[in-house]
Amino acid sequence: MVAPALLLVIVVILWPVAQSFYNSLFDYRLNDPSRSERFLQSNIDLERYANDFFYLSRDLDGLSEQAPDPDASEKVSEIGSELMGFHEELLAMDGVGEQYEIVEERIASFQAIADRDLKYSQVDNDFAESYKDFLTAAEADLTALVEASDDEEFSTAASNVAGSINSTNAAVIESNFIGLSNYGRYLQNPRMWQSLMNTTVFTVISVGAELVLGLLIALLINRVFIGRGIVRASVLIPWAIPTAVAAMMWGFLYDGQTGIVAHYFEQFGLINDASVLLSTASGGMFSIIFADVWKTTPYMALLLLAGLQTIPNTLYEAADVDGASKWQQFWKITLPLLKSAILVALLFRTLDAFRVFDLIFVLTGGGPANSTESISIYAYITLFSQQNFGAGSVLSVIVFLCVAIISIIFIKFVGSDLFAGRSGR
Repeated sequence: MVAPALLLVIVVILWPVAQSFYNSLFDYRLNDPSRSERFLQSNIDLERYANDFFYLSRDLDGLSEQAPDPDASEKVSEIGSELMGFHEELLAMDGVGEQYEIVEERIASFQAIADRDLKYSQVDNDFAESYKDFLTAAEADLTALVEASDDEEFSTAASNVAGSINSTNAAVIESNFIGLSNYGRYLQNPRMWQSLMNTTVFTVISVGAELVLGLLIALLINRVFIGRGIVRASVLIPWAIPTAVAAMMWGFLYDGQTGIVAHYFEQFGLINDASVLLSTASGGMFSIIFADVWKTTPYMALLLLAGLQTIPNTLYEAADVDGASKWQQFWKITLPLLKSAILVALLFRTLDAFRVFDLIFVLTGGGPANSTESISIYAYITLFSQQNFGAGSVLSVIVFLCVAIISIIFIKFVGSDLFAGRSGR
């Protein structure tokens, strides 16, 4: 009976987290061809290398003949000789020569290399480092020859060859496995800590306000009065509105020129100017918290209402007979018996609030000046806007760890409350 649930947890939760952790161990960037794959071992992109080397070896021979003086010619010949040495050493590696020939044939036939195993070939880490060092130095030497030469034709040809060397250098891919270095970097990153602090402030204030208001609303709609059904339905309307739509709506309401909420806040003296709600750090944080409280308080009220309806009316009737006031009944009966429901509601809302993304993304985008940027927004920017999957995965793992810690703390309280005094079997 438990096995399907465990399998679901592993597939839906643990496997993606494990993949994120694995990605975080690499300098993995989709916007950098040399880091667009996860390589534990140094590799060479044979498709790119074969194409570049064909032109590079040919152009170096022609450049040596175009050199305006013997020293330049000797330097170009030396670069060509060392290049051929590295190339021959590469082809002599186990299996690389045969793979290189297949790739050359495909390129000559104008066929793309779709097979990853054919496109990339593992090479020795020391060789890859030495080869890249040589290519970097060769590019610098050719650039120096261009700067020192007055021959325009030679300078143009040397610049083109230097560009080909740079492209060949990019085809030699060193291992981008960096271990836990990303974690060390982000643990010292002020922006990460600022986004984590923003998330914590948002979570604590919004969840606290929603708990108080939600409890008051739950106590109200739990009472019997005329029109209770209409009141219950109307209270849930904010919760029914999609978050992105609600955020856009509040964006118009907060607008410094036409927003009615901003206008009345200014009229009531709550803010100095109507524009501060979306243009200042404190105004931005207040805006997203206020909008979240408006939207999510009904959810908290609904959870607490369910808890209130489990409390027997006979307890209140007995308290009335004993002469207890409504205030005493609230503190002695309602709150103690509602504790489990409160803890469950707090758990759900805290986890939901800590992962906040869509409300902030639509309403403020994390601004102004990252003052409302949550850890989820920062992870999204790093992952998808910057396409840095290694660093973004670190932030994703940090979010998971924070959520896990919050869950453990709450479950400990919930568990101790629900099972206190019960003997296990």
